[in-house]
Amino acid sequence: MSAPKSIAEPKEAVTARMSRWAAGLQYKDLSQEAIDRAKRFLLDSIGCALGGYQQHDVKIALAVLGEIAGRGPATVIGTGERVDPVSAALANALMIRSMDYNDIYWKQDPSHPSDIFPAALASCERAGSGGKELIVGLVLGHEFEMRFCEAAFPGIRERGWHHATLTAFVSPIVAGRALHLSGEQIQHAIGISASHHCTLGAVTAGKLTMMKNTVDPMATQSGVFAALLAEKGYSGPEHVADGKEGLTHVFGPDWKLNLLTDGLGESWRITQCGMKAFPTEALTHTPISAVLDLVKTNDLHPDQVERIQVRSLARAADILSDPSKYDPHTRETADHSLPYVIAAALVERQVTPAQFTMEKIMDPAIRAQLKKVEVVADPEIEKVFPALQRVVVNITTTDGRVLGKQLDFPKGDPRNPLTDQDVEEKFAALAEGVLSAGAQKRLKEAIWNLENSNSVGKLMALMKADIPKTPTEIGSKARSRANSKKKAASV
Repeated sequence: MSAPKSIAEPKEAVTARMSRWAAGLQYKDLSQEAIDRAKRFLLDSIGCALGGYQQHDVKIALAVLGEIAGRGPATVIGTGERVDPVSAALANALMIRSMDYNDIYWKQDPSHPSDIFPAALASCERAGSGGKELIVGLVLGHEFEMRFCEAAFPGIRERGWHHATLTAFVSPIVAGRALHLSGEQIQHAIGISASHHCTLGAVTAGKLTMMKNTVDPMATQSGVFAALLAEKGYSGPEHVADGKEGLTHVFGPDWKLNLLTDGLGESWRITQCGMKAFPTEALTHTPISAVLDLVKTNDLHPDQVERIQVRSLARAADILSDPSKYDPHTRETADHSLPYVIAAALVERQVTPAQFTMEKIMDPAIRAQLKKVEVVADPEIEKVFPALQRVVVNITTTDGRVLGKQLDFPKGDPRNPLTDQDVEEKFAALAEGVLSAGAQKRLKEAIWNLENSNSVGKLMALMKADIPKTPTEIGSKARSRANSKKKAASV
C-alpha cells in the first residue's frame, strides 16, 4: 500500500506578513531621517489642506458631510468641527488632495502617499494618541503605498486603473495600526477595504472633473471604516492581494509581491518620496521647470515664441495632451494639461495656485499660447523612466533660434529637494486667508516638534481657521439661518 500523499500547508497570504509587521511597528524602530521626513511631509500636507479648504469642491463636500456626519472624536481641518473618524478622514484627505499640490511618488505606478495622512490623524485622535504614534502612522502609509507602486509590471495605471485602488490596501493598515489593532484584525481590515474599492482610470482621462481629486480620499475613508469594522470583529478576505480573484489574479501579470515585504524596517520609503513645487500633475513638473528656466534665462516673451516642443513619455502625450487638454475649462483639466501649464509658464513666468483660477484658465493671453505647444512621445525617454523623469524642451523663437534644455528630474524630487524654507514658504502661501500669522507660527512649531506632543487632538485644534469671515460670507450664513427659521416656522 502506497503512503498517503502529504498535503501542502497553505501559503501565507502577503497581507498577513504586512499586517503582522505593521501591528508591531514602534516609534523607536524608525530612523531619525524617516521621522524628520514625516514632519516635513505633514507640514506640507497641512498647508495643502488649508489651501484646499478654500476650494469649491471641498466646500461642496463639507456641506454634504454637514448633513450626514456624526459627532465624534476627530477634527475637520479649517472648520474645527469634531465628527466621526470616517467623515473626518474623507474631508481632510480631500483638502490635502484638492489642489494636486501634495507629495508624489512614481515608479511603476504614481501615488500621493500623504493622501493617507488623515487616516492616521483621525484614528490617532480616536485612540487618544500623541505625536510619536502619529509619526508611526505617517511613515507606515508611505512605506506600503510606495511599495505597492513598485510591485506591478506594468503599473495598474497603465492597465486603465487608478492608484486609489492601491490606497484602499494601505489606508486600513495605517488606520488599524493607529487604533492598536492586532495583525489579524489589520489583515481583515485590508480585505474589507480592498475587496470593494477598485477605481477606474477614467477619473484622470480626457476631460477631468472634481472626482480626479476625490477618489484617493475616498480610498482613505474606506480604510478607516474598514479598520473600525475589523476592530469590532468584522472579517474580510485574507487572499485579497494574492489569492483567487484577488488583486494579482484580476489585474493580471506581472507582479513582484515580494517587494511589499522584502527588507521591511531596513530603510524607509518615505525618505525617497518627492514633494511638489507646482500644483499640477507629476509629469508636468520637469517640463515646467525646463520652460521656466529657458524663458527666464533668455528673457522670452510670448510674442517672441513660435513653438514649444516637449519631448516626454508616451503617457504624457496620451494623458496630458489629448484634445481636451488644449481647451481646458476646469481647474482639474488645466492642472493635468501640459499645453496649459506650459502656456501659463510662458506668459506668467510662474506656475502657482494663482494660475488655476477660472479667470486665468480663460485668460486670452494664456490661451493664445496653447496651440504653440507640441508634446512628442520619445522612445529614448521611455527607456530611462522611472529612474529619470527626463524631458527635452525645444523653444523655437520668431527670429529662428532654437533654445533647448534637457532635465532629468524636477525641483522637489529627492535628488533636488525643497528646502525647509521652501516648505515653510509654500505652507504660508497656502494658509493665507485661513490662519493668521500667529496661528501659522504655532502650528508650524507644533509640527516641527511633533514627537514631543502628547495629544494629536491638540495638534488638530491648531488647524481651525481664525481669519474673520468676510461680510459676504457672514451675510450668506445669516440669510441661511433666517431661511431655516422660516421653514421651521411654516412647519
